[in-house]
Amino acid sequence: MSEERSLNFIEEIVEEDIAEGKHGGRVLTRFPPEPNGYLHIGHAKSICLNFGLAKKYNGKTNLRFDDTNPTKEETEYVDSIKEDVKWLGFDWAEELYASDYFDKLYDLAVTLIKKGLAYVDDSTAEEIAAQKGTPTEPGTPNQYRSRSVEENLQLFADMKAGKYQDGDKVLRAKIDLASPNMLLRDPLMYRIKHAHHHRTGDAWCIYPMYDFAHGQSDAIEEITHSICTLEFVSHRPLYDLFIEELEIFPSKQYEFARLNMTYTVMSKRKLMQLVAENHVEGWDDPRMSTISGLRRRGYTAASIREFCDRIGVAKRENMIDFSLLEFCIREDLNKTAWRRMAVLDPIKLIITNYPEGQTETLHGENNPEVEGGDGGRDIPFSNELWIEREDFMEEPPKKFFRLGVGLMVRLKNAYIVKCEDFKKDADGNVTEIYCTYIPESKSGHDTSGINVKGTIHWVSVPHAKTAEVRLYDRLFKVEDPSSEEGDFKEYLNPESLHILPNVYIEPDLANAEQGKGYQFIRKGYFTLDKLSTADKLVFNRTVTLKDGWAVKKS
Repeated sequence: MSEERSLNFIEEIVEEDIAEGKHGGRVLTRFPPEPNGYLHIGHAKSICLNFGLAKKYNGKTNLRFDDTNPTKEETEYVDSIKEDVKWLGFDWAEELYASDYFDKLYDLAVTLIKKGLAYVDDSTAEEIAAQKGTPTEPGTPNQYRSRSVEENLQLFADMKAGKYQDGDKVLRAKIDLASPNMLLRDPLMYRIKHAHHHRTGDAWCIYPMYDFAHGQSDAIEEITHSICTLEFVSHRPLYDLFIEELEIFPSKQYEFARLNMTYTVMSKRKLMQLVAENHVEGWDDPRMSTISGLRRRGYTAASIREFCDRIGVAKRENMIDFSLLEFCIREDLNKTAWRRMAVLDPIKLIITNYPEGQTETLHGENNPEVEGGDGGRDIPFSNELWIEREDFMEEPPKKFFRLGVGLMVRLKNAYIVKCEDFKKDADGNVTEIYCTYIPESKSGHDTSGINVKGTIHWVSVPHAKTAEVRLYDRLFKVEDPSSEEGDFKEYLNPESLHILPNVYIEPDLANAEQGKGYQFIRKGYFTLDKLSTADKLVFNRTVTLKDGWAVKKS
């Protein structure tokens, strides 16, 4: 955004820290995704915040994978996360993994055991949950809480050595079973998992819990500002406590409101359900809220960064309208997308006074928004054209500025034509429209003196290429599917995808580039799909030219 904006509350904290000389005025943030799925638009907000802060204050950002749960994490997800961050336009200072610190984290856990602040518990998960009490009743200690330091050290070493099965024992912090913060009631620090890790293989069979691994990893890297979402507010006392007791680098955690957006879900678990149950084509289905899905649909990195900038950084949760994201991509593509013609629902128009078999080469702009022009392309013209069925009416009402018998319209980049007649098939469907053209009305050289109010697009029949066009809409039919009763999948929008198998496109679109935006004149913004081939072009609709959803709801 070009206009100046006030500092958000995290920027105020950073500027105050720099002014006070904290950490020598250094700023080091981190983006710490768990590689158990693909990133979504909510992660984009966190990426833009963490990397944006570092960039603004001449700092750096680490990309650290929180890979402490081997049963859910895969290298595929690591690779997709790196691709998404780079595509958004950011570079990390270091690529790190929580698993890089497994030895160090183990040593830190031993330190807490030696200080009498951690113990090995043989209780089952159900017993531990019951012993923690309730928000209004304190927890109750069990017999394992009073184990000696020596016994705990030996048992923890035996856990590491693989002497126990999954669930046999856990390592817990010894804090306060009466704390009003349930997370401080002797939280788990380590659990046993005999599972193959995507990086460390079978070297470990005990893995640290998030609350122990995260803050300590921040401290090991000397992160100055550890930024996370509001659900971690109650975790902050534990984050601070571990760092204080271990006397390590004093990283500080700050929380902001995560992104909630209408007509989608922002849960990796729910997104994974959609993929696993084949409600969508995959993680990068263009209807998904994943960054890879948005990219495949034709959203640009610039539009997503602009969206994240517009919604800002707040301390309270709120619901952002999906229309704002659509506004951002329309604004970007209006400036960058090449204009091309495609007829989605074709009907044939025949110009009866234009020489049959003659071809004329016309000129069309690539993008009229580019000052000084950006070249253009040649458009073949003939006496047989495809036009949109909706651009003709047998009995047009007043103020219908397209085609009907006796009405005139301009063909984009070409001539003014007048509808003279039409033909129907046995079922009463119009199959052909007959027009005459005004030779003196050629675009750019019009000497006819005739003014018409309507302009329509077209494609020359003998020169047309064909393509499959996929019209995507919102994945859900309600604003907040997660808050509705029942299964969120009951609210999937059955109209979220329409496939048009044979769309006529102007020949220049046969050279369309993947990753580039195209405006199909009067129809919306489109991009070439990754499945497209030279023999079968496939285009995805990124967004309509105007917000049609508001009209649908009214």
